[in-house]
Amino acid sequence: MAAQFRSYVWDPALIVAQMALMQAVYYGALGLWLALVDALVRSGPSLDQVFSYEVLGLSATPGRLAVMAFVLNALTCALGLLYFIRRGKQCLDFTVTVHFFHLLGCWIYNSHFPTTLTWWLVHIVCIALMAVIGEYLCMRTELKEIPLNSAPKSNV
Repeated sequence: MAAQFRSYVWDPALIVAQMALMQAVYYGALGLWLALVDALVRSGPSLDQVFSYEVLGLSATPGRLAVMAFVLNALTCALGLLYFIRRGKQCLDFTVTVHFFHLLGCWIYNSHFPTTLTWWLVHIVCIALMAVIGEYLCMRTELKEIPLNSAPKSNV
């Protein structure tokens, strides 16, 4: 079989590793953003900030800062898509997968399905931001020119 440009071989081990890596990027970056927010407000860290539905709200300052942390995390994870996934076609898939696993984690942590409108709106906005910006960044790198001449230039 002849080699093709950008040939794609289905590799389940690679896909699972990329999913685990993106999940680690998601929670690692979210933890850093929430730690920064906690330092600004001078409050203690808690798993409720990550998994609880009631924390995300626009009426109080801690809720607004948590929403800001989630939005900044979406931007950070878009960079994770650029560096670890590197395919514009797969950005939406990995974004939805990361947020689906987060939904399952929230459901298990709270023992009931999320019903707050704010939680859903924040995560829909985060999914859109992460997917669109990640895809834009990946497509920019995919569309770079490929140098055809690797020999050094000589000025004659």
